[in-house]
Amino acid sequence: MKRTPITALAAMAMLAASSTIATAHVGVGDRGGFANGFWHPISGVDHVLAMVMVGLFAAQLGGRALYLVPAAFVLVMAIGGAVGFAGMLVPFVELGIGLSIVVLGTAVALGFRTAIAVAMALAGFFAFFHGYAHGAEMPETVNGLAYGAGFVIATALLHAWGLALGLLMASKAGARGETLVRAAGALVAVAGVSMVTGVI
Repeated sequence: MKRTPITALAAMAMLAASSTIATAHVGVGDRGGFANGFWHPISGVDHVLAMVMVGLFAAQLGGRALYLVPAAFVLVMAIGGAVGFAGMLVPFVELGIGLSIVVLGTAVALGFRTAIAVAMALAGFFAFFHGYAHGAEMPETVNGLAYGAGFVIATALLHAWGLALGLLMASKAGARGETLVRAAGALVAVAGVSMVTGVI
């Protein structure tokens, strides 16, 4: 029974390791439809890490943050997707995605406590870049609504996974679980730094 939190963290690491850098970034890939929209966040390690960190961050904050922080990410991500699909130019998208992993991982590693509104704004800020990248690459010939629905649902599920992992660690392993969650956040932040340096 004591191994449950460690098993959950191992599952997260295995998912991240089996993913590749998402091809939904500006200038890469050709996708369309619900299935492709659903698969994209799950198949890209940068998206998996950022979205699971949002869930872990919300779990650490607790209370209304459990649903408001992930909801803010999903909402602003959808707006970013619409802006990208409309063809509006936004600078530093790849950098924003990389920094989202660094900042969210660091927030989890430090057990960063803040007002819910600040946490929502932080999640929403980075969500815009994730959404924009996918919207900008969505082919005009595909059903954008179906693709967007798939991407939103997958994103929400990744948030839910992060939430469940954070809550499980807190309830089953106590202080040890919190240490493991923070360690996972630190590892994610380091991975994000390597992505950022690759973009720069």
